[in-house]
Amino acid sequence: MADLTIYLGNKNYSSWSLRPWLVLKQIGVAFNEVVIPLYEPASKATIMKYSPSGSVPALRHARLVIWDSLAICEYLAESFPTFQLWPRDHDARAVARSVCAELHSGFQALRAHLPMNVRSSFPNRGVTPEVQAEINRVMAVWRDCRKRFGEGQGDFLFGHFTIADATYAPVVSRFRTYKIGLEREAEAYCRAIMAFPAMQEWITAARNEPMIIDKYEF
Repeated sequence: MADLTIYLGNKNYSSWSLRPWLVLKQIGVAFNEVVIPLYEPASKATIMKYSPSGSVPALRHARLVIWDSLAICEYLAESFPTFQLWPRDHDARAVARSVCAELHSGFQALRAHLPMNVRSSFPNRGVTPEVQAEINRVMAVWRDCRKRFGEGQGDFLFGHFTIADATYAPVVSRFRTYKIGLEREAEAYCRAIMAFPAMQEWITAARNEPMIIDKYEF
Protein backbone atom coordinates (compact mmCIF):
# COMPACT_ATOMS: atom_id res chain seq x y z
CA MET A 1 0.00 0.00 0.00
CA ALA A 2 1.49 3.33 -1.08
CA ASP A 3 0.55 6.98 -0.76
CA LEU A 4 -0.18 6.95 2.99
CA THR A 5 0.02 10.20 4.93
CA ILE A 6 -0.87 10.65 8.58
CA TYR A 7 -1.63 14.10 9.99
CA LEU A 8 -0.69 14.45 13.63
CA GLY A 9 -0.75 16.94 16.47
CA ASN A 10 2.31 17.84 18.53
CA LYS A 11 4.05 14.62 19.49
CA ASN A 12 4.70 15.88 23.00
CA TYR A 13 1.02 16.40 23.75
CA SER A 14 -1.21 14.53 21.28
CA SER A 15 -2.18 11.19 22.78
CA TRP A 16 -4.73 10.59 20.01
CA SER A 17 -2.02 10.95 17.36
CA LEU A 18 0.35 8.50 19.04
CA ARG A 19 -2.02 5.55 18.75
CA PRO A 20 -2.38 5.13 14.97
CA TRP A 21 1.22 6.23 14.44
CA LEU A 22 2.40 3.27 16.54
CA VAL A 23 0.21 0.95 14.48
CA LEU A 24 1.67 2.31 11.25
CA LYS A 25 5.17 1.72 12.59
CA GLN A 26 4.23 -1.82 13.59
CA ILE A 27 3.20 -2.81 10.08
CA GLY A 28 6.37 -1.31 8.64
CA VAL A 29 4.74 0.26 5.60
CA ALA A 30 6.22 3.46 4.20
CA PHE A 31 4.19 6.53 5.11
CA ASN A 32 4.50 10.29 5.26
CA GLU A 33 3.72 12.24 8.39
CA VAL A 34 2.72 15.86 8.84
CA VAL A 35 2.79 17.38 12.33
CA ILE A 36 0.38 20.29 12.73
CA PRO A 37 1.09 22.43 15.83
CA LEU A 38 -2.03 22.63 18.00
CA TYR A 39 -3.58 25.62 19.78
CA GLU A 40 -2.02 28.15 17.44
CA PRO A 41 -4.01 30.79 15.51
CA ALA A 42 -3.81 28.90 12.22
CA SER A 43 -4.17 25.39 13.66
CA LYS A 44 -7.87 24.87 12.99
CA ALA A 45 -7.74 26.17 9.43
CA THR A 46 -4.70 24.04 8.66
CA ILE A 47 -6.26 20.88 10.10
CA MET A 48 -9.47 21.49 8.14
CA LYS A 49 -7.46 21.14 4.93
CA TYR A 50 -6.78 17.51 5.77
CA SER A 51 -9.47 16.36 8.21
CA PRO A 52 -13.21 16.97 7.73
CA SER A 53 -13.76 16.85 11.50
CA GLY A 54 -11.20 19.58 12.12
CA SER A 55 -9.24 17.31 14.44
CA VAL A 56 -6.20 15.08 14.25
CA PRO A 57 -5.10 12.41 13.70
CA ALA A 58 -6.27 11.84 10.17
CA LEU A 59 -4.97 9.29 7.69
CA ARG A 60 -5.04 9.83 3.93
CA HIS A 61 -4.68 6.90 1.57
CA ALA A 62 -4.95 8.07 -2.01
CA ARG A 63 -8.35 9.83 -2.07
CA LEU A 64 -9.66 8.25 1.13
CA VAL A 65 -9.44 10.09 4.46
CA ILE A 66 -10.07 8.47 7.86
CA TRP A 67 -10.25 10.95 10.72
CA ASP A 68 -10.56 9.09 14.01
CA SER A 69 -7.72 7.29 15.80
CA LEU A 70 -9.60 4.03 16.40
CA ALA A 71 -11.11 4.09 12.90
CA ILE A 72 -7.60 4.53 11.46
CA CYS A 73 -6.39 1.54 13.46
CA GLU A 74 -9.34 -0.55 12.25
CA TYR A 75 -8.64 0.46 8.66
CA LEU A 76 -5.01 -0.59 8.98
CA ALA A 77 -6.01 -3.89 10.59
CA GLU A 78 -8.27 -4.68 7.64
CA SER A 79 -5.71 -3.49 5.10
CA PHE A 80 -2.83 -5.48 6.62
CA PRO A 81 -4.42 -8.64 8.08
CA THR A 82 -1.18 -10.62 8.17
CA PHE A 83 0.14 -8.40 10.98
CA GLN A 84 -2.63 -9.51 13.38
CA LEU A 85 -3.22 -6.02 14.74
CA TRP A 86 -6.14 -7.55 16.62
CA PRO A 87 -5.72 -10.89 18.43
CA ARG A 88 -6.49 -13.91 16.27
CA ASP A 89 -8.55 -15.65 18.96
CA HIS A 90 -12.26 -14.75 18.79
CA ASP A 91 -12.71 -14.08 22.51
CA ALA A 92 -9.44 -12.22 22.87
CA ARG A 93 -10.32 -10.02 19.92
CA ALA A 94 -13.68 -9.14 21.47
CA VAL A 95 -12.02 -8.19 24.75
CA ALA A 96 -9.33 -6.18 22.94
CA ARG A 97 -11.97 -4.17 21.12
CA SER A 98 -13.86 -3.65 24.38
CA VAL A 99 -10.89 -2.27 26.30
CA CYS A 100 -10.01 0.00 23.37
CA ALA A 101 -13.56 1.34 23.17
CA GLU A 102 -13.66 1.86 26.95
CA LEU A 103 -10.59 4.07 26.81
CA HIS A 104 -11.65 5.77 23.59
CA SER A 105 -14.85 7.09 25.17
CA GLY A 106 -14.03 7.20 28.88
CA PHE A 107 -11.47 8.05 31.56
CA GLN A 108 -12.38 11.73 31.48
CA ALA A 109 -10.82 12.54 34.87
CA LEU A 110 -7.50 11.04 33.87
CA ARG A 111 -7.54 12.97 30.59
CA ALA A 112 -8.39 16.26 32.30
CA HIS A 113 -5.98 16.08 35.22
CA LEU A 114 -3.09 14.13 33.69
CA PRO A 115 -2.73 15.48 30.13
CA MET A 116 -0.04 13.91 28.00
CA ASN A 117 3.32 15.66 28.20
CA VAL A 118 6.13 13.35 27.17
CA ARG A 119 9.13 15.52 27.97
CA SER A 120 8.07 16.91 31.35
CA SER A 121 7.76 15.49 34.85
CA PHE A 122 5.05 16.39 37.35
CA PRO A 123 5.22 13.80 40.16
CA ASN A 124 1.78 13.00 41.58
CA ARG A 125 0.22 16.20 40.31
CA GLY A 126 -3.53 16.01 39.74
CA VAL A 127 -4.14 12.59 41.29
CA THR A 128 -7.60 13.30 42.65
CA PRO A 129 -9.78 10.49 44.05
CA GLU A 130 -11.57 10.35 40.69
CA VAL A 131 -8.26 10.07 38.85
CA GLN A 132 -7.03 7.36 41.21
CA ALA A 133 -10.21 5.37 40.58
CA GLU A 134 -9.53 5.52 36.84
CA ILE A 135 -5.88 4.56 37.38
CA ASN A 136 -7.12 1.56 39.32
CA ARG A 137 -9.46 0.67 36.47
CA VAL A 138 -6.61 0.86 33.94
CA MET A 139 -4.53 -1.49 36.08
CA ALA A 140 -7.48 -3.88 36.34
CA VAL A 141 -7.86 -3.88 32.54
CA TRP A 142 -4.18 -4.62 32.07
CA ARG A 143 -4.20 -7.31 34.76
CA ASP A 144 -7.21 -9.07 33.25
CA CYS A 145 -5.89 -8.98 29.69
CA ARG A 146 -2.46 -10.22 30.67
CA LYS A 147 -3.82 -13.01 32.87
CA ARG A 148 -6.41 -14.26 30.40
CA PHE A 149 -4.65 -13.76 27.08
CA GLY A 150 -1.08 -12.45 27.33
CA GLU A 151 0.63 -14.37 30.10
CA GLY A 152 3.39 -16.56 28.73
CA GLN A 153 2.72 -15.32 25.18
CA GLY A 154 4.75 -12.11 25.20
CA ASP A 155 5.10 -8.81 27.02
CA PHE A 156 1.96 -7.10 25.77
CA LEU A 157 -1.71 -7.24 26.74
CA PHE A 158 -2.53 -10.06 24.34
CA GLY A 159 0.99 -11.43 23.97
CA HIS A 160 2.14 -9.72 20.77
CA PHE A 161 1.73 -5.99 20.09
CA THR A 162 -1.84 -5.11 19.05
CA ILE A 163 -4.08 -2.08 18.66
CA ALA A 164 -4.90 -2.45 22.35
CA ASP A 165 -1.29 -1.70 23.25
CA ALA A 166 -1.20 1.27 20.89
CA THR A 167 -4.40 2.52 22.51
CA TYR A 168 -2.99 2.35 26.04
CA ALA A 169 0.50 3.61 25.17
CA PRO A 170 -0.42 7.27 25.91
CA VAL A 171 -1.68 6.18 29.33
CA VAL A 172 1.70 4.58 29.98
CA SER A 173 3.33 7.87 28.99
CA ARG A 174 1.10 9.73 31.42
CA PHE A 175 1.93 7.33 34.23
CA ARG A 176 5.62 8.05 33.64
CA THR A 177 5.15 11.83 33.47
CA TYR A 178 3.19 11.96 36.73
CA LYS A 179 5.24 9.22 38.48
CA ILE A 180 2.16 7.16 39.29
CA GLY A 181 2.68 4.29 41.72
CA LEU A 182 1.61 1.04 40.06
CA GLU A 183 1.17 -2.62 40.86
CA ARG A 184 4.10 -4.84 39.92
CA GLU A 185 2.36 -6.29 36.87
CA ALA A 186 1.31 -2.85 35.63
CA GLU A 187 4.83 -1.54 36.11
CA ALA A 188 6.22 -4.44 34.05
CA TYR A 189 3.75 -3.69 31.26
CA CYS A 190 4.73 -0.02 31.29
CA ARG A 191 8.38 -0.98 30.91
CA ALA A 192 7.51 -3.12 27.89
CA ILE A 193 5.64 -0.27 26.22
CA MET A 194 8.35 2.29 26.97
CA ALA A 195 11.01 -0.04 25.56
CA PHE A 196 9.07 -0.62 22.32
CA PRO A 197 11.29 0.81 19.54
CA ALA A 198 8.51 2.85 17.93
CA MET A 199 7.59 4.32 21.32
CA GLN A 200 11.20 5.33 21.85
CA GLU A 201 11.23 6.96 18.43
CA TRP A 202 8.11 8.98 19.27
CA ILE A 203 9.54 10.04 22.65
CA THR A 204 12.75 11.27 21.05
CA ALA A 205 10.80 13.32 18.51
CA ALA A 206 8.56 14.74 21.25
CA ARG A 207 11.53 15.86 23.31
CA ASN A 208 13.01 17.62 20.29
CA GLU A 209 9.86 19.56 19.38
CA PRO A 210 10.15 23.32 19.76
CA MET A 211 6.43 23.92 20.28
CA ILE A 212 5.14 24.58 23.80
CA ILE A 213 1.49 24.56 24.88
CA ASP A 214 1.39 26.56 28.10
CA LYS A 215 -1.74 25.04 29.55
CA TYR A 216 -0.07 21.61 29.63
CA GLU A 217 3.10 22.90 31.31
CA PHE A 218 2.29 23.21 34.98
